[in-house]
Amino acid sequence: MCDFLSQNNIDEEENTLTSKKGFFVRYGGAQDFCDDEEEEEEEEEYEEQEDEDEEEKRRVAERERKKEEVRKRLMEASRAKKAKKGFLTPERKKKLRKLLMEKAAEDLKQQQMLREQERQRVLQERIIPLPDLDGLDDDEMVETAKEFVERIRQLESDVYDLNYFVRQKDFEINELTIAVNDLRGKFVKPTLKKVSKTDNKFDKLKKKETAKVDFRSNLKTVESNKFAMEEEKEKEKLEWAK
Repeated sequence: MCDFLSQNNIDEEENTLTSKKGFFVRYGGAQDFCDDEEEEEEEEEYEEQEDEDEEEKRRVAERERKKEEVRKRLMEASRAKKAKKGFLTPERKKKLRKLLMEKAAEDLKQQQMLREQERQRVLQERIIPLPDLDGLDDDEMVETAKEFVERIRQLESDVYDLNYFVRQKDFEINELTIAVNDLRGKFVKPTLKKVSKTDNKFDKLKKKETAKVDFRSNLKTVESNKFAMEEEKEKEKLEWAK
């Protein structure tokens, strides 16, 4: 009985060995083990590569996050600097200047239009329409001429009064300007005459020259006619010779 059991155990071990051998032979045997090891190594390398890629992505994301933080800080600093400068930024100043120029141009056009309208109104009031001279007789023409002469005289008088008024105002403005300059301590510079540098140099040289002493200028002049008789005799001879 014991021999039978031992024989059965031996048969079972042989069967298991043969089955394993058949498995090895059918699926490659030792080569299959090598392939499994290579696959495991490739899987490990792939996992390591994935880990490295993940680490690189994490580093890139961290770098981008830091750049974004720096960019935000710079933008906040620039905004704070602009806020410190005041409400009027260069762009707003430019827009405001443009609006002011447009408003000034519109006001100028409006003023010119109003002045032209006022001028036309005054001309219509002052200009007398010329009557039909062909249908007038002598008395009416004389009367019309007198009216025009009177009108011309009145206009000339008004022109004289206006000129006098303007001169008076100019004088007052000049006096007030002088008073303001005196109060501020600013004096109006007089108009200077242009003098060449060479003339100034020549004047200096002339001043440096010593004056010549003339002794004869202090002597008394005496009129002496010692040779008057001889001259008269010569004249008489000449006259007698004639």
